[in-house]
Amino acid sequence: MSVWKVFRERLATVASTPAAIVLVAFAVSTPGAYAGPVLDRIRASGELRVCIWPDYYGITYRNPKTQQLAGIDIDLSAQFARQLGVRLTYVDSSFVNLINDVTTDRCDIAMFAVGVLPQRAERLRFTSPYLASDIYGVTTRSSRVIRQWGDIDQPGVRVAVQAGTFMEPVMRDRLKQATMVVIRPPQTREAELEAGRVDVFMTDYPYSRRLLDNADWARLVSAPAPFHVLPYAYAVKPGDDEWFREAEAFVTRIKSDGTLAAAAARHGLREIMLGR
Repeated sequence: MSVWKVFRERLATVASTPAAIVLVAFAVSTPGAYAGPVLDRIRASGELRVCIWPDYYGITYRNPKTQQLAGIDIDLSAQFARQLGVRLTYVDSSFVNLINDVTTDRCDIAMFAVGVLPQRAERLRFTSPYLASDIYGVTTRSSRVIRQWGDIDQPGVRVAVQAGTFMEPVMRDRLKQATMVVIRPPQTREAELEAGRVDVFMTDYPYSRRLLDNADWARLVSAPAPFHVLPYAYAVKPGDDEWFREAEAFVTRIKSDGTLAAAAARHGLREIMLGR
């Protein structure tokens, strides 16, 4: 059975649990403070500003050679701007800067598969989720330290996570014996792993595809059971109900009219798509 088929079975199991339902419901309904008429500003300026993380493979990835953006949320944000009848402007962001960028109006919406976390939902308002992913380990094919999932949380093992991603708080809570290493730019998880400064790094489904598609030295390590499946959604500043309804209606449309399915298929993400 393929890794991706196993993931689908895990996702179906975890997504049906009360905990998952409560998390999504909490995130979507968090009201927050008044944020102003965002939709009026978009219509008046003729511009939709979308926050992206340009290092997110399959989601909002900027090719370092061509500087071209590609990914499911590049396609979908372009569709959103077309439906609004406005031009599209991308604002480079990251998971570290996400909350500040959205709440200080650097962008109108974050569209880069933002994990729905309670601490984020205290400051942001999330649409219904459209993707969901578990956590995976990536190590080298030659690693003698990490051969299976049970080898990760062991004394002396160095486990890398990207700063600001949902893997950071999850692994900080879950690791009992291994040492967690937080990677911040300009360092990368791949470089730290290849240099031998860490033994494994934790990532999600889309980013793991980047390694499997492009690095013949990389090996994926999957948990034997669901580890921490998280829904992904779009995020806006709380308080502007009209703008939130517009974003939520967009998510509903792309799920029902096939737009989401087509974009997910183009970028190898059908396995983690929600709302089929």
